[in-house]
Amino acid sequence: MRTDVVVVGLGAFGSASLWRLAARGVRVVGIERQAIGHAFGSSHGTTRLFRVACMEHPGLTELARKSLALWTELGERTGETYVRQTGSLNVGSPTSAPVTGTRKAAAIGASTIDLSHEELRAKYPQYNLEPGDVAVWDPGAGICYAEPTVRAQVAEAERLGATVYPHTMVTEIDVRTDGVTVRTPTVDIEAEQFVVCAGAWLGKLVPGLPATPRRTPLFWFQPADPDSEAFRLANFPSFIWEFADGRGLWGHGSDDGFGVKVGLDGSSDPTGFDPDELDRYIHPIADIAELAAAVGRAFPGLDPAPVKAIPCMVTDTPDGQFLVGRYDERLVIAGGDNGHGFKHCAGIGELLAQLTTKETPFADASFVDPHRF
Repeated sequence: MRTDVVVVGLGAFGSASLWRLAARGVRVVGIERQAIGHAFGSSHGTTRLFRVACMEHPGLTELARKSLALWTELGERTGETYVRQTGSLNVGSPTSAPVTGTRKAAAIGASTIDLSHEELRAKYPQYNLEPGDVAVWDPGAGICYAEPTVRAQVAEAERLGATVYPHTMVTEIDVRTDGVTVRTPTVDIEAEQFVVCAGAWLGKLVPGLPATPRRTPLFWFQPADPDSEAFRLANFPSFIWEFADGRGLWGHGSDDGFGVKVGLDGSSDPTGFDPDELDRYIHPIADIAELAAAVGRAFPGLDPAPVKAIPCMVTDTPDGQFLVGRYDERLVIAGGDNGHGFKHCAGIGELLAQLTTKETPFADASFVDPHRF
């Protein structure tokens, strides 16, 4: 089979890349070793945080805006919602990363509102604040929906002419001066270029990249008072909270179809493993005890015992930024989500499509260049 571009991996980044390439009329084939929208990689778990003023790097704001614009356009066609802009709190001391990083992003155009300690306590009594905690409110933030978004991006790509092979494992990639052949047990695909968006498997397919998988279970909670409305999404919007000791929590409130989601930032999750050997058990002591203790201290109105859990993976890089760009003449890559990639995936898909077709990128992507190391 011959085509122009092959996309390997159809999670968040890959499904978006497939979609944006197909939108340009490129002959593109997508390969996914699991089902579309599966729960074995890094793009599942019902929801993800969405932020416009991104504390990790000011350059991410433009990617988030592009994602929002593309998802809004897609939602108008499909009748689905991929982002709910309920706002987000970035909480901590005035020198904490959520506060200073969000303010840096705001300095280049994102709209935010500062909340003093007293204002934060009065408006959000669910928080057992530490002395001196303040917040930066990002009104454009909220949550996005993981599996529906991945499935919709792939479906739209197919509608626009892409060919998709789910449940298909890549066994070999043969790169030559005149093109590339991607081999699978059922079909060999010849193309001019290929895009690898394999998540935690990125380092296995492109050896030498500084991309380290990390096991990161996801957890959901419920209020201690089952009748309480305090932790509904409307009253308990998405947040990132850094404690004085450098640790912290992130999450959002519940709504129909999902519970209160809270995760521990800075935990000692296992890293550097083979993603094919991910430990998919949930361990009551190693996985839950530290998180439950933090939730009990931070939010007294939540029952600290999680009601649901599922394993997930993120892929870390040394500087906490993505690996997105042209790797060589034939290969474009995207990975290294560092636990904050999903909200940017449509924008990254657009960027990957532009790099693949050698258009002028819509944003400066030098800070995520895979050759920066």
